[in-house]
Amino acid sequence: MSTVIESALNGVQFGLMLFLLAAGLTLVFGIMDMINLAHGSLYMFGAYLTAALVEPTGSFLLAMLVALLATAAIGMLLETTVLRTLYQRDHLSQVLATFALILIGNEVVRMIWGPQPRRLALPELFSGPVDLAGIQYPSYRLLVIGVGLAVALLLYLVVARTRVGMWVRAGASNREMATVMGVDIKRLFTLVFGLGALLCAVAGALLGPLLSVQVGMGESILILAFVVVVIGGIGSIRGALAGSLMVGMVDTVGRTLVPGALGTVFSPSVASNLGPTLASILIYVLMAAVLFWKPQGLFPARG
Repeated sequence: MSTVIESALNGVQFGLMLFLLAAGLTLVFGIMDMINLAHGSLYMFGAYLTAALVEPTGSFLLAMLVALLATAAIGMLLETTVLRTLYQRDHLSQVLATFALILIGNEVVRMIWGPQPRRLALPELFSGPVDLAGIQYPSYRLLVIGVGLAVALLLYLVVARTRVGMWVRAGASNREMATVMGVDIKRLFTLVFGLGALLCAVAGALLGPLLSVQVGMGESILILAFVVVVIGGIGSIRGALAGSLMVGMVDTVGRTLVPGALGTVFSPSVASNLGPTLASILIYVLMAAVLFWKPQGLFPARG
């Protein structure tokens, strides 16, 4: 039971980090109607900038704050100089152009920080475990869960309760009508893209101590972020949160329970190799089941 509870907490933590990626991605996709494969590169930049700034600043928090602002600036600069020229192009052109940005981003990281993975140490204050009803659980993972929940709540309040959020919802529902009603779509696009880049940097900075900070780290998690967007519904923050928690729980709990279940049928070596693969497949089975039930996703913005 303790293993299941710990896996469930890990699933919530991973799901909330996926939400930070998927929230920006679904806003960009839902409002701009643009497929941005370079979204994962901003996640990578956030992790690398945090790792590079921890030592000179002497503070994980200060390094993270500077990395967030720098990544948001990179995202807005990228939107105004490159991506703005792709809005009127078809999705194939957007995919090819943003895939090229992935390759360029990887090479820029190699030139600046080298090809070897970088180590991002845990903040000293959160380096130990805490006792949760008899379970020793890492305090840093609880911090990640808390930050993820706080950012999700703040993002909901911004989107649902502020004038800027009203413009974002209007742009996601009907871009042409929002333009007619006086919304500055170009400025809105830049703001949304900068917000998405900042959320990516939050995920990269927080996952850096748990995962390896290395070149290409954004590609694998970007696939899961797209799965979350499809499950939740394009343009929906609520859908991104629901989809990310579902994917995080299925992935993490599946990697814990599936090998154990297979161990009752196969040898331990076969179960240990086959279990993680089947657990990864369960994510796409979940996506297929949701799309069969609701083809537009759980909470489509245009529903």
